[in-house]
Amino acid sequence: MADPDLRDLDAFVAIARTRNFRRAAVEIRVSVSSLSQRLRDLEERLGVRLMNRTTRSVALTEAGELLLSRVAPALRDVGDALDQVRGLREVASGRLRINAPPPAVDLVLAPMVVPFLQAHPQVDLDIVSESGFVDIVSAGYDAGVRYGEHLAQDMVAIPLSGPQHYVVVASPDYVARRGRPKHPKDLLDHDCIRARYSSGVMHDWEFEKAGQIVKVDPPAKLISTNMGLAMRAALGGAGVWASLDGYVGDALKSGALVSLMEDWCEPFPGPFLYYPSRRQMPPALRAFIDFVADWRKRETRGK
Repeated sequence: MADPDLRDLDAFVAIARTRNFRRAAVEIRVSVSSLSQRLRDLEERLGVRLMNRTTRSVALTEAGELLLSRVAPALRDVGDALDQVRGLREVASGRLRINAPPPAVDLVLAPMVVPFLQAHPQVDLDIVSESGFVDIVSAGYDAGVRYGEHLAQDMVAIPLSGPQHYVVVASPDYVARRGRPKHPKDLLDHDCIRARYSSGVMHDWEFEKAGQIVKVDPPAKLISTNMGLAMRAALGGAGVWASLDGYVGDALKSGALVSLMEDWCEPFPGPFLYYPSRRQMPPALRAFIDFVADWRKRETRGK
């Protein structure tokens, strides 16, 4: 019997990685029935069972684990080699559309924009900033930016930045008048500056210390989706504000704001750039992904 071809191996790796036939079928753009047939053909050619599957689960056999450990890296190398060869004839050009929440635009994407456009003058960037969740495929975006807990499982994702963390701040005048909260629950007795998302949801404030997670729903003296307004309110002594540190760094250095409850504000993973598939990737997106990788390497070396 003939040896397996790359399509059969690609199908096997997709199923093994996702542990789900439907997701794997979407990833490699075939029907579920075609994907199942490819797996059966591969098992028949090899003469061993590679997966145990039921209607609810997929588990690799010992033979499947062995094949995956050897084949998956080889297929990645083949894919990377083909992408590099294609890249020799593809010049990054055209419009690149990205959807991202405002903090990711302000603190992560904004510093990248000019250097990227200078490096790729034939690319036009279209960055839409909104806090609501968007189906980037149906909305016509090439990529999106979200935090890890909000990423669809069938998307390819790469880190866009290093860890971030929230800080709780207030003006010295506010602290002098109302005191310094030391525990998240103390915030229930304070005026707070909060944000409401476009969906209408106003999330609890979440804190963590030594593995202990505390969520609170503090009273809102001001609710705003505008970071500039929230900053002015905090500087003016209107209340306590929970903000990403990138917004308030200068104000903390100057003493215009003071940091509160620092031991309850632990870092968390930064945002991810995500996109539907590496297959038939637009050259402009490929260029941006490579740019992000180089940007992050320079950031790491600079620390």
